[in-house]
Amino acid sequence: MDSQAWSDAVRIFDQLLEKNPTNATALNAKGVALFQQGKIQEAIPVFDQAITADSTSYKPWFNRGNAKMELEKYKEALADFNIASALDASQTDIFFNRGTALLNMEEYEDALLDFQAVLESDPNQADAHFRKAKAELGLNDPLHGLESLTNTVNLDPKNAEAYYLLGVTRMSALGQKSEGCADLKMALSLGYTQAETWIKDFCED
Repeated sequence: MDSQAWSDAVRIFDQLLEKNPTNATALNAKGVALFQQGKIQEAIPVFDQAITADSTSYKPWFNRGNAKMELEKYKEALADFNIASALDASQTDIFFNRGTALLNMEEYEDALLDFQAVLESDPNQADAHFRKAKAELGLNDPLHGLESLTNTVNLDPKNAEAYYLLGVTRMSALGQKSEGCADLKMALSLGYTQAETWIKDFCED
């Protein structure tokens, strides 16, 4: 697993599971190895077995939630993340991924709470600032959205979409044309081609 030899790992876990088919740790790890190979549909029933073997560990619930999210089954993923967080509220990864599922469901207020919890634990997580910004913009709160986007690009200067959203929000919410155009041009220089339309429409005299 540590060297990312996923198929070898699955083979060895299968050998172990022949001897002890209800080993929850091996079942969960096998599911993760399948997930890492992109075998999402194969991984889910293995996580189901891990949960049956030990429903008190947050890990298979969390991992099954991640698999459901890959399949864009956000409501099912959310249910798994809720159980995972109830089992171990110290795992900020659960809050991050649950916030992401909520964001995809356009449940912005709940998503915001999760990203705030992540940032309380680690204020330097650029991705959490970025997703928090998306929740804030979804709640029609451009000022907090701009603050979160600024935090994002300060921590991750290569986040092209963050520059794009900065530019669009500055121009549409605050009327800051020159600053907005600078952000949009930065987004385009980083490869975010959607910025091109805004630049052509608003930034070329």
